[in-house]
Amino acid sequence: METTTTPKATVRCPFCGRLNRVKLSRAADRPMCGECGKPLLLDRPVLVTDNDLEQVVTGTDVPVLVDFYADWCGPCKMMAPVLDDLARTRLGEVLITKLDTDRNPQMSTRFGIRSIPTLIVFRNGKEVGRELGAIPRPRLEALIASAAA
Repeated sequence: METTTTPKATVRCPFCGRLNRVKLSRAADRPMCGECGKPLLLDRPVLVTDNDLEQVVTGTDVPVLVDFYADWCGPCKMMAPVLDDLARTRLGEVLITKLDTDRNPQMSTRFGIRSIPTLIVFRNGKEVGRELGAIPRPRLEALIASAAA
């Protein structure tokens, strides 16, 4: 009998806040939260906080891209549609997340965020790449590719 491992991700439900473990092969099927039963929307960036960022990056089997941003930041707003599209087109291959630096100062300090947007990619819970500022899609893809290698 052949055993294969299906990549999984740990994500927070945007409705009730519960952390859920999701099979990424089923991400397009809109998995449901185990607590409230509402859909976990993985085809867009997933919000993370000081309380759950570490669990998300360590509990996910694919690269995790974290966008450290703020609502008032112009370059962050420029990156938003690129990240939205990336989450849709790379669904199941990479987990795109967003952390609001104004509301989550602990993780911003921990990762030395001095300018926004800062994009950090994690693999197996460890930082493997970082880009500062608004970057073009090809550089973003290269950042993710370096984490997958």
